[in-house]
Amino acid sequence: MNSVTAIPAAPAAEAEAHFSKRLSLETDCADVSAAMALPDPGFVLLDVRGPKAYARGHVPGAINLPHAAITEETLKGHPAGTLFVVYCAGPHCNGADRGALRLARLGLPVKLMLGGVTGWIDEGFDLETAAVAQA
Repeated sequence: MNSVTAIPAAPAAEAEAHFSKRLSLETDCADVSAAMALPDPGFVLLDVRGPKAYARGHVPGAINLPHAAITEETLKGHPAGTLFVVYCAGPHCNGADRGALRLARLGLPVKLMLGGVTGWIDEGFDLETAAVAQA
């Protein structure tokens, strides 16, 4: 016996429910990359970090909307039922969770891109840069 086998695996139906639930809430960088290469990925990708972090490097095609700025007003240009995928800096950051929570509280479908910018880079994908708007 070892630490892997000391606790038996869950029954298959329980495992199916668990992993199905996780996949309904999360996606990964490779799946986002593949979808963003399509004419219509089926979601809006939100970088929920601040404008300076976004300008230094973001996932191509992502819109910058810091999590604190997610409101009905800032999202009014998107049709009802739009799926949003959110990301932040990476596993050390909870900005994507905060953004996802705000979207869910607005009654909108949302998934979190696991790994954020760190995961994107780890997968070998390139970031793009943008100029920072001056107020």
